Amino acid sequence: MKYIAHKFLLLSVAVAIMTPAVAQTPEDEGVDTLTVQPQQVNVAFRKVEKQDLSGGVSFYSVRDLLEKDYNTFALDGAQSLAGGYNGNIWGQGALVLIDGVPRDAGADVRANEVESVTFLKSANAVALYGSRGAKGVILITTKRGQAGKREINIQANTGFYVPKRYPQYLNSWEYMTLYNEALRNDGLDELYSSQQIQNYYSATDSYRYPSIDFYSSDYLKKAYNHSDVTAEISGGSERARFYTNVGLAHESTLLNFGEGKNERNLRFNVRGNVDFKFNDVLSALVDATAILSTNRFAKGDFWGQAATLRPNRFSPLIPISAVEESSGLQALILNGSRLIDGKYLLGGSQLDPTNAFADVYASGYNVGTTRQFEMTVGLDFDLEKWLKGLSFQTRFSIDYSSGYNESYAYTYAVYEPNWYTYNGVNMIDGITKYNEDRSTGTQDVENSWYQQTLAFSAQFNYNRTFADVHNVSGMLLASGYQRTDNGKYHKISNANLGLQLTYNWKHRYYADFTAAAVHSAKMAPKKRNAFSPTFSLGWRLSQEEWLKYSPIVNELKLTVGAGILHTDLDFENYYMYKGYYSQTEGAWYSWKDGASSIQATESRRGSNPDLGFVKRKEFSIGLDGSFFNGKIDANLNYFYQRMAGMPIQLNSQYPNWFLTYWPGSSFLPYVNYNEDRRSGFDFAVNYNHKIGEVNFTLGATGNILSTEAIKRDENYEDAYQNRVGKPTDGLWGLVSDGLYHCQEDIDRAPATSSFGEVKPGDIRYVDQNGDGIIDSKDEVYLGHAGWGGAPFSYGINLTAKWKNWTFFLRGTGSTGTYGMKDNTYYWVYGDRKYSEEVVNRWTFETANTATYPRLTTLSGNNNFRSSDFWRYKSDRFDLAKIQLTYDFPTHVLGNGWVRGLKLYVSSDNLLTISGERKLMEMNIGGTPQCRYFNLGGKIQF
Repeated sequence: MKYIAHKFLLLSVAVAIMTPAVAQTPEDEGVDTLTVQPQQVNVAFRKVEKQDLSGGVSFYSVRDLLEKDYNTFALDGAQSLAGGYNGNIWGQGALVLIDGVPRDAGADVRANEVESVTFLKSANAVALYGSRGAKGVILITTKRGQAGKREINIQANTGFYVPKRYPQYLNSWEYMTLYNEALRNDGLDELYSSQQIQNYYSATDSYRYPSIDFYSSDYLKKAYNHSDVTAEISGGSERARFYTNVGLAHESTLLNFGEGKNERNLRFNVRGNVDFKFNDVLSALVDATAILSTNRFAKGDFWGQAATLRPNRFSPLIPISAVEESSGLQALILNGSRLIDGKYLLGGSQLDPTNAFADVYASGYNVGTTRQFEMTVGLDFDLEKWLKGLSFQTRFSIDYSSGYNESYAYTYAVYEPNWYTYNGVNMIDGITKYNEDRSTGTQDVENSWYQQTLAFSAQFNYNRTFADVHNVSGMLLASGYQRTDNGKYHKISNANLGLQLTYNWKHRYYADFTAAAVHSAKMAPKKRNAFSPTFSLGWRLSQEEWLKYSPIVNELKLTVGAGILHTDLDFENYYMYKGYYSQTEGAWYSWKDGASSIQATESRRGSNPDLGFVKRKEFSIGLDGSFFNGKIDANLNYFYQRMAGMPIQLNSQYPNWFLTYWPGSSFLPYVNYNEDRRSGFDFAVNYNHKIGEVNFTLGATGNILSTEAIKRDENYEDAYQNRVGKPTDGLWGLVSDGLYHCQEDIDRAPATSSFGEVKPGDIRYVDQNGDGIIDSKDEVYLGHAGWGGAPFSYGINLTAKWKNWTFFLRGTGSTGTYGMKDNTYYWVYGDRKYSEEVVNRWTFETANTATYPRLTTLSGNNNFRSSDFWRYKSDRFDLAKIQLTYDFPTHVLGNGWVRGLKLYVSSDNLLTISGERKLMEMNIGGTPQCRYFNLGGKIQF
């Protein structure tokens, strides 16, 4: 792969050297010729002029965005710029295509390689992509060279990630005190004596009386660095155009001890896009990308154990200076033990023979390597000589990615000291050793994987204008792709034929018919083919005589669309239509008084020869306009869709003997049954205004989403538990009614808990059905979880330009959703680590003010379950980006070889505004969220 990437880079540079520069007249200098041409937008398998777009399409220029907003992720800031997108499209996941091929927006491309991003939202806009594109498509188009415009750009950035917030856990003496309280609550004896707690409270010796703080400066840096540099070379002539991008990025991590100091991520990428025009008939393109990534990281799970390891378990390090000299242990230690910094042993215990600290110090490291190679070749034929307006194009792509981890296997010894006090000094007179320090000397290669994607398309295009008013276009398309993953028998495939017929009269009245014939091997044999028709009508009102010369309306277009798409995206596996029997999973039966046994052959699923595609039925309306001489630009879309026939195994529609739980057996087939509704409204509005010498652009985007379960297989005794009629992203749980204050409260309660013994300080629940028992039948709808998007999500962006200064800001937000505080930071029971959340726990003294249930060393099954006691509102606004840029004026640069120079400072993820800000800025069991502060520059030759 390195050889091919190297040769392709040499080819791109050779094209740059051999391509003659096109002379510019003084009048042409500094003029971008693209700005005088109609704006073209990438849509499905073609480009169209912006004025001719159908509804349900949003787009923006990444090239322009990067002039004021440095970022590395291709979709960074998209919610602030495109209506209807908030991580998905109209509440559903989208297919991401990079230059027409299914690829990863994060791993396969960087933002500075991208020209534009288009969001295809409506059924009419995505129909040509067949089954796999039926829930929305994101088109990422990379940069290409321009004839007569040779450019060399060098951009460099460096900055620091600064953690926003760490979890707050109790120290050792606090934990020990409260753990004793939990034992008393459970009627058990205390574990820690008052003297032990006092010793830890005094903290006179942190080695003998440790209080482990994973987030202290002993183990973590205050910030870590990210740096990257990119070189872009582009240009060419009418015969050959090229674009080359070479980038290198390096990033360290927060760990500041042991192998953690050496952790780093390194990424190198090279891209070359070359276009050839051989003659008036034949053109071609060759695109190639190579990406090599290596990341070195310490073994173990430091961040995971930070959320679980109790602070008093052991000291991570034991000073050998504390070992009594007369004991003879020092010589033994110095001769045969692994020492940290020449003066510490690794701490541990019989219960902790391995731990996160020792792992980072002594268990070695992994080096993960990934290699990616992507290539696309294409041919374009202009068939104008044979039929005016006819052309043909074809594309073939092959992507190959692979990865593996390399490491050496190390084991290490940990030591548990025996402490005593002599003349007020803590000393060690004995040590217990667990495990041994050894290395096999063998390098391990593991976690290897590969992925291959093949993509192909071929299409006839027809574009012609008759009598200067009738604009007719058409497309006949065949396309498909196939992805192979190691360890998976079946490939992910998509194959379809497409037909598109469009007409407009004077770019005023529009009609579009787009359809696809789709195929999927996931369906039953006689249901594997389907036809997906869509249509749209458009009316460009601003071209009507009664509006054409309006001083208010510059552009105004109305579109209406509808369609039915068939998709297999909701089918998790192949052969779901087919019933099968299993012996390997069958129950064991015995005879001869248990002397012999055999495993039964049992049915696991019934067959359904009529299992077919899920249908997306949709109606949409779009409105696009520009007003007051371009001061206001607006794009608005309304959509109503049904996802019908989602596959499930129906329990309620078959006799109960079709399913048994012991022995586990089922004759239930998958059928097309479930149905969901999604409807809503999205918008993107930009306001442009000049105040004095300052040019302002204020943009706002939004997506209003409503979902409803229309059809479900359910048979609840109580109607309030039915999912039909409720949002598809519903949170369900019990309704709490405070905490039990005393035993009399429990005795007087109208309902008893089925979740175990209840004591004072436990959560009291509402008996919804009045049967006197609190159980799962009392769970009700608690609100939107926002899995497919909040009821209202929005974004803003602001640009202010004054002379050579540019200020840019963007933010995102959402309202109307709820979350559940159900991770280990909030659900503290048994031997779990105690967080600050338990401080305001219930006790008899705090019965009237407590906000947390009583502590327990048991399972706490009554308290720690889904209920509104743990529910919180997840409304939020995030100030995602601020950047200040200075472009050096041309008179400063002179007429030398430097054509442009800019410097900028920026910050990402600055601020979260929310009633639950602390929760939303805090990660439990993982690396922390960070703010990023960056300094960068770009020079153009």
